[in-house]
Amino acid sequence: MMKEDNLKVVNVDIDALMPADYNPRVLTEKQYSDIKDSLIEFGFIDPVIVNQNAERNNIIVGGHQRVRVAKSLGMDAVPCVFVDLPLDKERELNVRLNKNTGEWDWDVLANEFDIEDLVSWGFEEHEFGIEDGIEMPDHNDCDFPEFSKMTFQLSEEQWRVVSGVIKELKSSDEFKYVETFGNENSNGNALYLMASKCLK
Repeated sequence: MMKEDNLKVVNVDIDALMPADYNPRVLTEKQYSDIKDSLIEFGFIDPVIVNQNAERNNIIVGGHQRVRVAKSLGMDAVPCVFVDLPLDKERELNVRLNKNTGEWDWDVLANEFDIEDLVSWGFEEHEFGIEDGIEMPDHNDCDFPEFSKMTFQLSEEQWRVVSGVIKELKSSDEFKYVETFGNENSNGNALYLMASKCLK
């Protein structure tokens, strides 16, 4: 069993790395663009996992798509971590790396981040229920009975306008002093401020 202290990051000639012929991952045009934007903005900070087993030397186990995009950007070398695995374990790790992704708390994402930013970082609008035609009923199923949860169906253009106003209000001086009535949901407080301004 490999020890953690043997996992050292080393820069490897990108042309020496070989993709696994069984790799099940595909890359959409948007995902390609997202990875490209990330590499340009932050560089290659997530090492590629490469097999150094005698029979599988320099085969990529995890990071196929990042290597592909890095090549298109003209990168000569990328950071790598080496493992020593037989083919069956290599295949298992490949699938586990692709499958073992965390689940998101969508309420936290929507409340703590601007959805426009999240979309530009790689999320899809429909993941937040913003796509036109998705049924979004009102409901009062909040964890705290003194609060009510409201959801709305918006077209894409309506969402852009509303989310833009919410973003603007949350960055305003007025928002610092809005009456929250104990509500910690920043988007809800921004909507309340918007409604209050309309009633004046």
